[in-house]
Amino acid sequence: MLIDVHAHLGYDRVFDEDFTEAEQWHKINEFGVDVTILQPASVHGLQEVQGQHDAIAGLISRHPDRFRGMANPNPHLPDAEYESEVRRCVEQLGFVGIKIHTFAHAVNPGGKDGLKVFRLARELDVPVMIHTGAGIPFANPSNLIPIAERFPDVKIVLAHCGMMIMAGETHMAMQRCSNLYADITWTGGFMLRNWIRELGAHRFLFGTDHADNCGTELNKIRTIGLTEEEQSWVLARSAQELYKL
Repeated sequence: MLIDVHAHLGYDRVFDEDFTEAEQWHKINEFGVDVTILQPASVHGLQEVQGQHDAIAGLISRHPDRFRGMANPNPHLPDAEYESEVRRCVEQLGFVGIKIHTFAHAVNPGGKDGLKVFRLARELDVPVMIHTGAGIPFANPSNLIPIAERFPDVKIVLAHCGMMIMAGETHMAMQRCSNLYADITWTGGFMLRNWIRELGAHRFLFGTDHADNCGTELNKIRTIGLTEEEQSWVLARSAQELYKL
């Protein structure tokens, strides 16, 4: 089984990318992806992110065996608007997680608007995925250490494992905090092999970020010397447990 925990649908106003449904189907058909967790692209206003959440929910309703959703409203929205939209996504649309894009939304995860995300995730009992790597200092993986310790019952996924340049901080943070997990996108295979052997394959999740990155990420996991058991955790079982799929 193959589960992609990090994929986008919609037009991204920060990175000027258009993530399409057609790209997702091409990825699914070419590489045999069984389930994809979709999140919106980066937008700032409430109305636009609601539209992207609705588009994801529509795709899920048409193909419930293929897609799940992850909420990604801008944490700098007024508190009531932010909470209402996240609750709508989780409680009404059945989304399985919340995303913080520290770079695109200029969010300090330990600041007022960042911490409200973790409080809400704890109440809703869903994981938080957080962008790490590009976007220093808010995207530094080490920022998650005090937050993971403050919210030990919230599972936190470090997207991109620090994107190479901050990878050392990912290792350090995951050593210290057992409720930190990581998706493998844009991360060196040699690092992943060593971390998986030390920290356990159950803490790493397959993702693509961009649909045309699927082959690269998949071959990375299949060619770095992991056992079949370790590969099965990274490619699907970790996501099944974390997101209760």
